[in-house]
Amino acid sequence: MISIQNLSVEFSAKSLFDNINYVINKKDKIALVGKNGAGKSTMLKIIVGLQNPTSGCVAKPNDIAISYLPQQMVLNDTLTVVEEVSKAFSHIDEMHSQLDKINHELQSRDDYESSSYQELIDRLTILNERIAMEESENREAEMEKTLIGLGFNRNDFNRPTAEFSGGWRMRIELAKLLLTHPDVLLLDEPTNHLDIESIQWLENFLITKANAVVLVSHDRAFIDNVTNRTIEISLGKIYDYAVNYSKYVVLHQERIEQQMRAYQNQQKQIQETEDFIERFRYKATKAVQVQSRIKQLSKIERIEVDEVDTSHLNLKFPPAPRSGDYPIIADNVGKRYGDHQVFDNATFTIKRGEKVAFVGKNGEGKSTLVKCIMNEIPFTGNLKIGHNVKIGYFAQNQAQLLDGEISVFDTIDRVAVGDIRTKIRDILGAFMFGGEASDKKVKVLSGGEKTRLAMIRLLLEPVNLLILDEPTNHLDMRTKDILKQAIKDFNGTVIVVSHDREFLDGLVEKVYEFGGGKVKECLGGIYEFLEKKKIATLAELEISNNATKNISTKQQNDTEVPTPSQSKLSYAEQREREKAIKRAEKKVTDAEMEISRYEAEIAEIEILIANGNVSNDIFTQHAEKNKQLENAMSIWELASIELDEIKSKLNN
Repeated sequence: MISIQNLSVEFSAKSLFDNINYVINKKDKIALVGKNGAGKSTMLKIIVGLQNPTSGCVAKPNDIAISYLPQQMVLNDTLTVVEEVSKAFSHIDEMHSQLDKINHELQSRDDYESSSYQELIDRLTILNERIAMEESENREAEMEKTLIGLGFNRNDFNRPTAEFSGGWRMRIELAKLLLTHPDVLLLDEPTNHLDIESIQWLENFLITKANAVVLVSHDRAFIDNVTNRTIEISLGKIYDYAVNYSKYVVLHQERIEQQMRAYQNQQKQIQETEDFIERFRYKATKAVQVQSRIKQLSKIERIEVDEVDTSHLNLKFPPAPRSGDYPIIADNVGKRYGDHQVFDNATFTIKRGEKVAFVGKNGEGKSTLVKCIMNEIPFTGNLKIGHNVKIGYFAQNQAQLLDGEISVFDTIDRVAVGDIRTKIRDILGAFMFGGEASDKKVKVLSGGEKTRLAMIRLLLEPVNLLILDEPTNHLDMRTKDILKQAIKDFNGTVIVVSHDREFLDGLVEKVYEFGGGKVKECLGGIYEFLEKKKIATLAELEISNNATKNISTKQQNDTEVPTPSQSKLSYAEQREREKAIKRAEKKVTDAEMEISRYEAEIAEIEILIANGNVSNDIFTQHAEKNKQLENAMSIWELASIELDEIKSKLNN
């Protein structure tokens, strides 16, 4: 469908792409990966036609529709949300205009046998067919479904776009792109401003409804779920893998290892050849052999090893000074802006050492509650900060608050105190700002580099409560992994506001869900929370279906003889419910197996304790296993309730 042919790009005599060739096929879902600066965003711009290559070309059919979502965009803020999104259908209005012109021209002509008249008829037929196909779905319903899927409420539809933040305006642009149903969709970091529910909706849309997709993303779970092909850009070349990201990582490592072995073997061969030439260069009896080896050496095509980032990011939070047992106690905390109640009656306790996540749709109050904890805004209720609690706060816009006109070194030098000032260069080097990089102006740094710099400031003094509001935005996957490990190793208390499921997985042991003006506590990790939420949603759906069934039954009772279609529908419903029972029974069985496993592990630990094998680690393991058991019991309970409800409905 789209063919990238002999593509080369050079910037300041440096080669970004070197004679690249590949094809984007229909229904391809491609993840474009590579180091920061490898050229991923540049590649998208070249495909869409916003940037020209130094040589080579992008061959594509004239009638192909390509839509592109950049990381940053300039939006028109003079319209309402619905008016702006309606632009997605402007091509249909244009086709109607063309149709009117053709009809008007046909009325004024009588050369019915001419070839030009027949061409007009053909164009008229094609336009009518395209319009009929494009208008087959209800435009308003499709817009509503897309906007709600991306997190908007119906009362947002007629609000001016100027009232929304940059992240929400990006969603408006994304809605427009999705509604055009392009042949190829190019997305550059589309999840940066989406919450978990919106990301899941977008995943489903791209998997089930989108045609070809090429995306750049640092959200590992997102690209794993969406893509079936991975194209890596490295050292100006591309490596094409017909697998998703997780499988690509394994194959990539194997390729690097093979490349390194071939490189080492070649280097050994080159060294031996050079040693022979040097040893016998001035011996007349070996002149022929020396010349032969020189020619052999000149013909060797040197193996180039892909860039391996040898810079070492040692991210480690200082040891946390001991705080009270309960760093945060919230009792009926609420926040209102005018007539809008963001949340109310938030009551919870966070214990020392716990790592928790705040999740929910944007605008439901996650960052607002963080600001209440930081005492930046007034609120109702009681919010107690525990004894000796020292807070380290990474705000969502922390990177943007840096002074762009000063250097990286000066940014840290201005906040460092005491002996730490003598180690600023070492600290910056550990964060990949070594050498000349420390003298760069902040304004020339990438988003990820600014986030790293802001994180250094957080490390300059010991804290025992870390509050991180969207810390992973703009960080590449490697840096996110390092940050995640540092938080896991941190011995204080942590609150993370994030939409990145992969980042939260294995990091947090409790989730607070924000939604509908409430803050709900859920024990367990992020995927356990999502599973519980799905079960709860299914239960609500069953109740809704049951109510619909009762209405349908009443209508059938008012009719003397049921129609064959009604009987058939009842049979189909019964089969579907039987399948639902099997799925629910499997969830119960899986949960029971998890409970048995945790109970056995706890029993083994308790035997060790009884035998005198006592250490802090063993008590930590015991507490952790008990938490996991408690969460498994919760999942079993929800699964059992779901099974009982489905069986009850089937029997009725």
